Parts: sequence; structure tokens; C-alpha cells
Amino acid sequence: MAKRRNENLNMSEALQEFIKENRLQKGMDKVDAREAWRKLMGNGVNNYTTDIELRGDTLFVALSSSVLREELSLGKSKIVTMLNEDLGKNLVKKLVLR
Repeated sequence: MAKRRNENLNMSEALQEFIKENRLQKGMDKVDAREAWRKLMGNGVNNYTTDIELRGDTLFVALSSSVLREELSLGKSKIVTMLNEDLGKNLVKKLVLR
């Protein structure tokens, strides 16, 4: 049983090393940020979300509803905090809604 846990741990470490060596972390972060937005915002917001893009430490989110954009802009800092908590690291420093 202990051997099996070590194999799992080694696989995880190997995967992290592969991502690091091949400079894939930025791509993984982009995918993770998109998924975090979709998960946290739910269907109501996702129906009006047309594009999500992480550039550096800024998350750009395109919304098709100006009313929703205004509503969400009031809670930007809280949204950034929630995204980073979900991601498990301080990946997003700024949120731009357009």
C-alpha cells in the first residue's frame, strides 16, 4: 500500500517537472483561470461570457451584457480573491471586464 502512494506521488512530481521543463505552466494557468471563472460564476454569468483570456497577471473577460458588466465591476476585488482562492495561488492580480 505504501509503495502505491509513492508511485502516485512520483507521477505527480514527474508531471510537474514535465510542465516546468517544457514551459507549459503559462498555458496551464490560462486554462485553469478560464475554468475557475466558469465554475465560480455559474450559468447565469457564463451565458453572457463571450471570451476569457489571461495575459500576464490580468484576466480579461468579455461580456455580452453591459448591465452585467456594471454589476460585476462593483465586486472586482472580491472576484479576484475568489479566483485566486480557487486556483490555489495568486495568479490573477487584475480583472478587466469588457
